[in-house]
Amino acid sequence: MGTKFIAGNWKLNPAEINQAKELAREVRDRTANCSKVNIAVCPPFISLPAVAELLRESRIAVGGQDLYWEEAGAYTGAISAPMLKSAGCSYVIIGHSERRQYFGETDETVCRKLYAALKGGLKPIVCVGETLQQRKAGQLHDVIRTQVTEALRGMDETSLGDLVVAYEPIWAIGTGVTATPQQAQEMHAYIRSLLNDHFSHALAMTTPLLYGGSVKSDNATELLSQNDIDGALVGGASLKVDTFVPIIESGEELS
Repeated sequence: MGTKFIAGNWKLNPAEINQAKELAREVRDRTANCSKVNIAVCPPFISLPAVAELLRESRIAVGGQDLYWEEAGAYTGAISAPMLKSAGCSYVIIGHSERRQYFGETDETVCRKLYAALKGGLKPIVCVGETLQQRKAGQLHDVIRTQVTEALRGMDETSLGDLVVAYEPIWAIGTGVTATPQQAQEMHAYIRSLLNDHFSHALAMTTPLLYGGSVKSDNATELLSQNDIDGALVGGASLKVDTFVPIIESGEELS
């Protein structure tokens, strides 16, 4: 794929809506000359409407960090696809390892949320990744295959035109340890082969595959230069304009 996609996952940051707006404003202004790379930011739910309104006339899309699979009902604390759409979202992250680790996310719930996102007109960013123990035990391909196939179980290829998959090795998230470009490329190529085997060559080649896991300005260009890495899902580095914008600029140069 030619055009790179850089998405910022702000997680549980920043604390105040005005801080989120200021960060979004700075990213917007500093990337005004980036005309090729695709950009998205995923703030906390409470900041979504304000950030989406601020970015409405820009090229920067907005995404949610999670969703529930029901559209409405007695589900205290949940948020639905229609709610995210009404708040200005076009993307939603599904199955991030922190959701799996801290909130009981499973391959089954990822599948249900993916279906809800597609039904609701959101572009899903489905996260997959192995632990360090699984990698050392030689289980990484089995883990990734299960996560990808279970997430897409029962899906029709015609509904997956907006699918994005993010490979995030759990051992590299927030640790400062990054998969080598070669390790990342190997797993991205494997994920693309899974899409090819389960759906079609066309879907495999047009689905953006993002790398996530301690992406920084000093490793972004080398990672994004790999054949099967189409972009990055950036965590901590997306919280400061001086560390996020250079990653976006790397994507711009390679798009």
